[in-house]
Amino acid sequence: MQRFAGKVAFVTGAASGIGRATALRLAAEGACVFATDVNDAALAETVAAIEACGHEAVAQRLDVADPTACRDAIAAAVLRFGQLDVLCNVAGVFQWGHVTDFSEADWNRIVAINLSGVFFLSQAAIPHLLATRGVIVNMASAAAVKGQAYTSPYCATKAAVVALTKSMAVEYAKRGLRVVALAPGGVKTALTANVKFPEGFDPALIQKLMPLMALAEPDEIAAAVAYLASAEARYVNGAVLSIDGAQTAG
Repeated sequence: MQRFAGKVAFVTGAASGIGRATALRLAAEGACVFATDVNDAALAETVAAIEACGHEAVAQRLDVADPTACRDAIAAAVLRFGQLDVLCNVAGVFQWGHVTDFSEADWNRIVAINLSGVFFLSQAAIPHLLATRGVIVNMASAAAVKGQAYTSPYCATKAAVVALTKSMAVEYAKRGLRVVALAPGGVKTALTANVKFPEGFDPALIQKLMPLMALAEPDEIAAAVAYLASAEARYVNGAVLSIDGAQTAG
């Protein structure tokens, strides 16, 4: 399929995990990809993999916690490719801890990356996406749907991403811009590979978070991103697609 031929996609968190899988999938379907992350070396590997398959991609370091950097990166993508059709807000951070143990710095960092980055990138991208009747795809989480112990700042930010998605979708629906979100459960990424539960945690509470199936592969989430960002999903707007193996269904 070449659903993104002639289109430009901006992807955050593209150095690994879901972000890398998304960048590769959109490129494979014809998109020119503007790939961003804070990990320069791994980001270069993503771009090299795209180019090795004969597709076009540009790497740019981006800390999504920096509003100015977000605006500059969107401007750089449009300057490089002349347009913007898809914004994929994938970058995110996760931290375990008791509510009383999170520092002010912890809270501010998680909010800045998981929520503020989504807002400021979207804000900068919207004028360009209106011109192309484009799409914003935000990465929420199963944690936005049900409460999860020991992850309160993460849950709060992902729930806010869902609300932000719905708000923007309503505001711009009549102008041709779609805004959607995905809510993955457990996915085989760096976030799930190095789990360190907080001291004194209750295993019974953690058990409630466990998926009913094996962890998803990043490619499976990327496939859903590609569908939602494509013209096939023309009537999907303001929706939050759960991909969690029934984790939140019960």
